Amino acid sequence: MRCGLTGLRPTYGRVPRTGAMTLCWSLDKLGPMTRGVEDTMLVLQAISGPDSGDVGSVPSHLDFDAGATVQGLRAGYFPKWMTESPATDVDRAALETAKKLGMVPVEVSLPDWPYGTLNLILFAEGAAAFEDLTLRGGLKELKAQVPDAWPNSFRQARFLSAVDFVQTDRMRRKVAQEMARIFADVDILLVPSLRDEMLTISNFTGHPSLTLRAGFVQVAEARSDWAPDPANPLPKFSPPRRVPHGITLIGRLFDEGTIGSVGIALEQAMGVAGERPAGF
Repeated sequence: MRCGLTGLRPTYGRVPRTGAMTLCWSLDKLGPMTRGVEDTMLVLQAISGPDSGDVGSVPSHLDFDAGATVQGLRAGYFPKWMTESPATDVDRAALETAKKLGMVPVEVSLPDWPYGTLNLILFAEGAAAFEDLTLRGGLKELKAQVPDAWPNSFRQARFLSAVDFVQTDRMRRKVAQEMARIFADVDILLVPSLRDEMLTISNFTGHPSLTLRAGFVQVAEARSDWAPDPANPLPKFSPPRRVPHGITLIGRLFDEGTIGSVGIALEQAMGVAGERPAGF
């Protein structure tokens, strides 16, 4: 979303994770990062398929046509999300572009639930995966030690209860059912890339996600996923810098082909994917 690449997070289980570093067994996914949408689909085709080293991997078929029409596809969007931060003019322009391509915009909604609580599963599984590092004191050697960085997440997760984990897993099921309800009415979702709710929801429900460059924004300060660290303030830019900004498409489970077709159509219509700094 930030550096101008195209990134594809496949459906959970489509790509085997054999040999990759584990963070969370029930969430981890591997996918391509490329210069453009079509390249992500080519790489996805090459790396898909079951592997005996990953019991979570399953056989799957990739139905993709780079020249497929997107006219008539139903594009779901959350009206409120498009009008407030972190949405930008780039996100709103992408929705308008989808309309011009003949896609049908459909307003969708989700219950007002505390979706961030799903991350309890991420914290617990991550802490279990890195338990040895925690118990032998290796966490203190990691650079980021702000409250929301991984070292403190791993430490805090050891105080979670089994009841907490089970209740969160039950909520995960309910959220998956809500996503199934939405995708009964739409073909794709178009969302601001850093909208916390959908970033969290789709990660836990396993839905495929395609993020592609859609335009540019001006930033006066470097961006970070960590909480502010007073000891290491982020660099500021004067004048502000023009940097890439991506939008995100969410698809039905194992329907990467549709978000790929929509991504290519948007990429061509917006015409910014090929704009790069000198030397790149």
